[in-house]
Amino acid sequence: MSQADDHSQALTGVRCYFFPMAPPSSLRGMALLALATIRAVLVILRTRPRVTFATGGYVSTPAAVASWLLRVPVVLFLPDVVPGKAVGWLAPVARRIAASTEEALLHLPADKTVVTGYPVRDVFTAGRDPMARTRFQLPADGTVLLVVGGSQGARSINDAVARLLPDLLSRYHLIHVCGEQRYEEARAAAIGLPEDRQARYRLHPYLDGDDMAAAFGSADLVLSRAGASVLGELPAMGTPAVLVPFPAPGVHQRANADYLAKRGAAVVVDDTDLTDRLGPVLEELLDDRVRLHRMARACQALARPEAAATIAALLTREAA
Repeated sequence: MSQADDHSQALTGVRCYFFPMAPPSSLRGMALLALATIRAVLVILRTRPRVTFATGGYVSTPAAVASWLLRVPVVLFLPDVVPGKAVGWLAPVARRIAASTEEALLHLPADKTVVTGYPVRDVFTAGRDPMARTRFQLPADGTVLLVVGGSQGARSINDAVARLLPDLLSRYHLIHVCGEQRYEEARAAAIGLPEDRQARYRLHPYLDGDDMAAAFGSADLVLSRAGASVLGELPAMGTPAVLVPFPAPGVHQRANADYLAKRGAAVVVDDTDLTDRLGPVLEELLDDRVRLHRMARACQALARPEAAATIAALLTREAA
């Protein structure tokens, strides 16, 4: 679709509107933001929504501001522990704010904020499937580490795992979701390993739907970044984690990781410490079944399986 197009009919029958956007840190970005807001006003006048649901980020600003101008109730969702700039800007125009964690109440107006939890797909809220490991041909009694590099692949995590691969595979089974852009690099790291170690390695560029849930359900421990989804998916499955927050400025992954770590559900390793700390931390946890069990229970205690239904009910009330 070209940037000139402003809508398309999705396969599900939901009408979608697309506006060109850019970070509002330049004159071009500010101009596109203003233009998108005007276009959002026109779309809202045409479609007459009863409520607007915004999930933060600068791309949410045009629809949220346009809705506020036209007196359409705005429900804002904060997926991370700490709000970013856009959520801070939009909080005053929101009728209600849904938040993943109770710590959001430290940063947002308490009178309009509801702690709902982070919504996850039904396949996660169903809990662990005893047969999940059969999807990956893994033994029921083995110790399994799941490494998730994200859809784009986390180069520093993948590089650290590549260095540790011979030692890890000598003792544990490994499901590695490396990202499509990092697949060849990750595959090359396993070439030349003895056959018995390669047999313990399950490398995937990407997993979705039931397969990703099965991977979480198969794992004794997860190694991943600390995007907002860890606040929902890890507790839903009761899977403890080693979290490596993405170190870029303005990204709030450290707060997400600390939230789980303070509650005993995760251990945090900084990106700059991967070379020295990751191996010892992984071995210490994977060899301590009692500690893993304790972390799993702490993680599961944070689950909010009703999060999606709570947000839906909130939207329904505001639309009435």
